[in-house]
Amino acid sequence: MDRSLLKKIVIFSILPILGSTIIILAGAGQEPDHSLDQKEEKLRKEYHVLTPELPEKMTFASENVPLNLFYVRESLDRELIVNTYFHSSTIMLFKRAYRYFPIIEPILKQKGIPEDFKYLALIESGLRNVVSPAGAAGYWQFLKTTGREYGLEVNKYIDERYNLVKATHAACEYLKDSYEIYGNWALVAAAYNAGKSRIKRVLENQKTDNYYELYLNTETGRYVYRILAIKLIFENPQDYGFYLRKSDFYPVIPTYTVNVDTTINDLVAFAHKFDISYRELKEFNPWLRAPQMPDKSRRLYTITLPQKGYTDYNDRLKKPKDKGDFFEGMK
Repeated sequence: MDRSLLKKIVIFSILPILGSTIIILAGAGQEPDHSLDQKEEKLRKEYHVLTPELPEKMTFASENVPLNLFYVRESLDRELIVNTYFHSSTIMLFKRAYRYFPIIEPILKQKGIPEDFKYLALIESGLRNVVSPAGAAGYWQFLKTTGREYGLEVNKYIDERYNLVKATHAACEYLKDSYEIYGNWALVAAAYNAGKSRIKRVLENQKTDNYYELYLNTETGRYVYRILAIKLIFENPQDYGFYLRKSDFYPVIPTYTVNVDTTINDLVAFAHKFDISYRELKEFNPWLRAPQMPDKSRRLYTITLPQKGYTDYNDRLKKPKDKGDFFEGMK
């Protein structure tokens, strides 16, 4: 191959953080495209990767974060860089939060839990019904034993860890119990990750009552800083390069509820009775873990169903793109 052909290979790095590249190969026999040199030069001049700027001060749950301490500042800096440049993950958090925060926020307020704890749910599960390697499940990542301790039904047919409303109520009770122990919300958040007894033991061993003075294992040591970083990005998205419109987010889908206090032998037939698919029933009620719902004790269950027509993006959900201002943040 003629050496001059090798010079026709230009690599534009578009997402250096993710390692993505676009390779443009000039075929043999083609006239050289001099505009490629111009494009490369333009990219070199205009594409920049900047370190996100840290605030001079910030709070978590109305408690001051001591950003004057070098290790606090550098720990937050790390999580802010990770979440700012992990674009795909952070954008998905925005999309889901727009749908689910309106459910979480009123419950936190009702229970007297600071609103900043909605970001704890966000980093715990990404507001998805996931299962951790340790078996913690649902939006708030409860273990089976802890979920049952806080009033959630957990068995092979019903698992209320996957019920956002009930799991949020349970999480609030857990957080309130932790606050009774520590009297400090940052420690409450850390205990949600590590467990109440472990944090209590670490506090005693290190003779402090301050989260920011604790030397912790990596996961728990990063935990509160991850919440703080997400809070900063969500409250000031454009400061961190996220220019999103409300029309980019997943919309809230109007629903209604049906109370059931008897066994449902066939949830597929139950769904069809309300003119929805079994898939739609499961989307709105992921806590139903089997194709049937036994209820020998005649316990009252509330099943959520979508309003007719509101699950169709070509109908009620589809809206024209907002040409106005970008989303200014969840303040």
